[in-house]
Amino acid sequence: MTEPITRLQPKPKPDFISKYLEYTAATECPTFFHRWCGLTSLAAWIGRDIHFPFGHTKIHANMYVMLVGLAGTKKSTAIKIGAKLIKQAGYTKFAAKKTRQEKFLIDLAEDSGLTDETGGMDTDSILDMNLFGTTDVSSLPPAEVFVAADEINNFIGTGNLDFMSILGELWDIDEPYDYKLKNSKSVIIPDPTISILGGNTFVGFNKLFPPEATEQGFFSRMLFIYAEPKGRLYTIPPEPDAELQLELIEQLRLIKKHVKGKVTITDEAFAVLDKIYMSWEGMDDLRFDSYENRRSIHLLKIAMLTMACRLSTTIEASDIIEANTILTFTEHLMPKALGEFGQSKNSGVTHKVMEVLGAAHRPLRFQAIWKAVHQDLENRNQLVELIGNLILAEKIQQVAGSDGYLPIKRLRKAALADTLDYTLLTLDERELIC
Repeated sequence: MTEPITRLQPKPKPDFISKYLEYTAATECPTFFHRWCGLTSLAAWIGRDIHFPFGHTKIHANMYVMLVGLAGTKKSTAIKIGAKLIKQAGYTKFAAKKTRQEKFLIDLAEDSGLTDETGGMDTDSILDMNLFGTTDVSSLPPAEVFVAADEINNFIGTGNLDFMSILGELWDIDEPYDYKLKNSKSVIIPDPTISILGGNTFVGFNKLFPPEATEQGFFSRMLFIYAEPKGRLYTIPPEPDAELQLELIEQLRLIKKHVKGKVTITDEAFAVLDKIYMSWEGMDDLRFDSYENRRSIHLLKIAMLTMACRLSTTIEASDIIEANTILTFTEHLMPKALGEFGQSKNSGVTHKVMEVLGAAHRPLRFQAIWKAVHQDLENRNQLVELIGNLILAEKIQQVAGSDGYLPIKRLRKAALADTLDYTLLTLDERELIC
C-alpha cells in the first residue's frame, strides 16, 4: 500500500533547526540537505556532552551522514554553511579534509591533550606516552572531531575498507580506543567522539564503496541523504541574515551551557518509542539489512538532537515523533541515494534512466530515453527489457493517455500513523516524494 503525503502547512517551531532552515532558505541547496547539515553540525557541537543509557553502553549524539545527489545539487554549499556556523560559535575540532587513517587517529590523540604545554610534542613522544602508560588517559577530555568533508572520498580514500572499519568502531564506542600502528606501537584515544558530514555524487559513491561494503558496520552506521535540485536560482545569492545568524550562535551557546549529562525519557515518549520499535516493518531494499539492526539507535540520536533544541535533557513524545518522521522520510529516499549500487550488471544504465526521468517535467517517450543511454547499451531491445523491469518493480510508470514514462514517487503507508507527523517537514521537502 502506498499513499502520497498530505499537503499541509508545516507547524511553526521556534527551535534551532527551524531557525536554521529559515537562515538557509535563500540558497539553491535543497531544504532536506540543509536540515541534515543543521542536525549533524549540532551533533558535532554537542559531542559527548550528553549520553543516553542503553543497556550496558551509552548513546551519544554524534552522527555519520552523507549527502548524495547529482553534481550541482549544492551539497558542498550546504555542508560549508553548517560547519561555518558552529565555527563562528566557537567550535574548533575540525578534521583535515584529506588524511590517512593512522594520521587521523594520532591527530585525535593529540587533540585530547597528549601534548606538552606548548603543543609541540612529536608523534613518537605521544605514542610512547600511550605505550608506557605515563599519562592517565581516563583523566583526559574526550577526543572529539567533526569531519565536514564535501568530498568525502578525499577523506576516507577510494575503497578503503580498513579505514571504514575503524570509523565504524568509533561511531558508538564508549571507552578509550586502543589502536596498534604499523610500527607495533599503540595509540590510545580517550573516548573518541566523531561526527561525519560528507558529500558525494552517484559516481563518487560507487568509487568509494566496493560492493561488499554493504555488509560492513560503517555502512549501517551511515545515513545517506538524497535530495533533488531545489529549482530556485540566484544569480547573486543574498547575504545571510546577520540578526538570525547571531540568534543561532546564541542558541548554540545556550545548548552548550545547559544541555549536559544523562538524558532521561518520559513514560509517554517511551510508549511511542516502544510502539515504533515493536512494529517497524523494515525496509524493502535488501541493501539496508544491516542498517535495520541500528535503526533504533539512529532514532534516539535524532531525538536527542530535537530535545537539545529545546534546551532540555529529557526526551519527550514530541521528540520521538519528530525524530521518527525525519528518519522515516530519509529511509524512503535512501535507496535513491544508493542508486543502483550493488545491484545488476546494468545498474549504471538503469540509474541513468531514472535520473533522466526524474529530471523530466513531462512524460518522456522511448526515443528520448534511448538518446540518453544509447551509448551504454548494445541495442534497443536491452532498453525495452530494462524499462519493463522498472515498471514491474514499480519504479516508473507509463502515463495514461500517452506513450511516455515518468518515475513513481510514493511514500509507503506507515503502519503507525500516530508516530509520524509530516507537517513537521517543509513543503519543499515533501516535494521530494509527492
